[in-house]
Amino acid sequence: MIALYTLMEGVIAFFLIAGSIFALIGSLGLTRMKDFYMRLHGPSKISTLGVGCVLLASITYFSLLDGGPSLRELLITIFLFITAPVSAHMLSKSALHQKLARDPRTRGDPEEFQEDHEHSVEEAPQGDSKLP
Repeated sequence: MIALYTLMEGVIAFFLIAGSIFALIGSLGLTRMKDFYMRLHGPSKISTLGVGCVLLASITYFSLLDGGPSLRELLITIFLFITAPVSAHMLSKSALHQKLARDPRTRGDPEEFQEDHEHSVEEAPQGDSKLP
């Protein structure tokens, strides 16, 4: 029985260390990357992999302590893995819509970066709208 607890403590320690390493690498990526699009990868990796590993450690610990996984932790994990990619996608789409500058070393040329002279913000007509 003692060997089982020692093994489970090793698994918990592994998940905690892996989660902290992912968080460290993600935060370094956030500070070291050049433009918004590259910086977006760091926090999205932190939230999915880093926090996911810490949640797995928590699930393992409380499963060992209480005899079964906690519903609360399972719901947090599901919510995290659903919302983190969606929020990263929404942030990148809004940055593309705002035509944020990107690093010239970035590969690819999405349609949003191609110049559109018909609908550019600088040439938009200024109407005589009167606010109430």
